[in-house]
Amino acid sequence: MDHYLLIKALHVMSFTSWMAGLFYLPRLLAYHASVATGSGEDTLLQVMERRLLAIIMRPALIATWVFGVWLVIITGYGGPGTPAPWLHYKLVLVLALSGLHGYFSLSVRKFATHTNTRTSRFYKIINEAVTLLFVAIVLLAVTKPL
Repeated sequence: MDHYLLIKALHVMSFTSWMAGLFYLPRLLAYHASVATGSGEDTLLQVMERRLLAIIMRPALIATWVFGVWLVIITGYGGPGTPAPWLHYKLVLVLALSGLHGYFSLSVRKFATHTNTRTSRFYKIINEAVTLLFVAIVLLAVTKPL
């Protein structure tokens, strides 16, 4: 099998797993913001959030970046004189998505220490930012418009 296609498939699988977590975690946080601190629901949501981050999201984030950078290296995209501005835009959007991942990780820690000040509505709205970034990244990766 061609190594390029294998790495590309692993990149797509990693990104898909990461996105599944990024779609689900803000929804968990929205539910969490609506429950009483110290309740059974609070404890259950803390466990679910922590496991989602540690078992699925963090490894998928790392794998997405590793396989993505590997693809850039083996294809030569984005190097000096290489006409691939779509890739630069995609990388900026993936950095923004990584920033959201970091923000959600911080939010999980705030719930664990009972210092969250955000509302359920906030987490529902920020979940839409994840969707918009996802759509833009996929459109850039598939159409390579620039």
